[in-house]
Amino acid sequence: MISFENVTKTYPDGTVAVDDLTLTVPEGTLTVFVGPSGCGKTTSMRMINRMIDPTSGTLTVDGNDVTKVDAVKLRLGIGYVIQSAGLMPHLRVIDNVATVPVLMGESRRTARKNARDVMERVGLDPKLANRYPAQLSGGQQQRVGVARALAADPPILLMDEPFSAVDPVVREELQTEILRLQSELRKTIVFVTHDIDEALKLGDRVAVFGRGGVLLQYDAPARLLSNPASDDVAGFIGADRGYRGLQFTDARDVPLHDVRTVNEPGVDALDLKPGEWALVLRPDGSPYAWIDASGVGLHRHGKSLYDSTIAGGSLFVPGGSLRLALDAALSSPSGLGVAVDANKQVIGGVRADDVLAALKNRPRDHWGEQTA
Repeated sequence: MISFENVTKTYPDGTVAVDDLTLTVPEGTLTVFVGPSGCGKTTSMRMINRMIDPTSGTLTVDGNDVTKVDAVKLRLGIGYVIQSAGLMPHLRVIDNVATVPVLMGESRRTARKNARDVMERVGLDPKLANRYPAQLSGGQQQRVGVARALAADPPILLMDEPFSAVDPVVREELQTEILRLQSELRKTIVFVTHDIDEALKLGDRVAVFGRGGVLLQYDAPARLLSNPASDDVAGFIGADRGYRGLQFTDARDVPLHDVRTVNEPGVDALDLKPGEWALVLRPDGSPYAWIDASGVGLHRHGKSLYDSTIAGGSLFVPGGSLRLALDAALSSPSGLGVAVDANKQVIGGVRADDVLAALKNRPRDHWGEQTA
């Protein structure tokens, strides 16, 4: 457990980076520090491993005041992941991952063997072990950074905006990977980001910091969305918090409708009236694109299937949230979101009005919690 009690950090020029911070990070949870630039979130996190010392107050890790613990010993027991991975460019991937175990006295041979296991755990191909960081993509480098932080199996993991330097697709993949790892390992994680969507997706609890290093609210993501503590918190979360809140309510009450489907070779035989749509399937049965009457006509005149369809639309897997169901419906050109099973086979469609009806009929005191 990590505990801040009236912790303040003031620099010699009088700048207050963190102002009277009091909060507890429970053991085995992922807590996100979020806020605009210069709000003290990174300073707060770096005080945990004494990269920065507090000016006043008490910060404890497992009941021990960090200012009274040897800094090197403290840091060896805390994993640390930073933006752009921070890998040592002159070392191969395998040796980057093995760095901390070797520093702790483990033989290089054993450390490398264990490093390969950790690489596989974070989704890295073992074939990358002998490459250098410059030979990896940005996403691969970040996975190496996570693997290095986990190599010594520390109970605490600090992550300082680790995914901010990668593209959105890779970022989403890495977020999903962290959630998977946390479900398996149950580390105590403090994750810093300026992205509120990332914070809401990852955090068991989210601490919102404001200008001047002040903690504005510390709550579960659903509670943060439904009950922002102030106008500053509401403004930082954004005006679409109602839509975001749908991610905390499951879509079990949303019915599935029949979807007209056609295999790609059979598109020319379709008889669609204006306003009607059909879902074109790939040879393996997975959804490819929607087609309407005008699209069929273009296809008959020699246009490719891609040119003659309005592709797109998110897929919905039953068991997901109302947000995913609504997004599937709204992003579909036909107005019918495609529902698929685990093998990407079409099992029906979802409509936006059904999502709203399910939300209306679900008694809740706030998102994600039903009333008695």
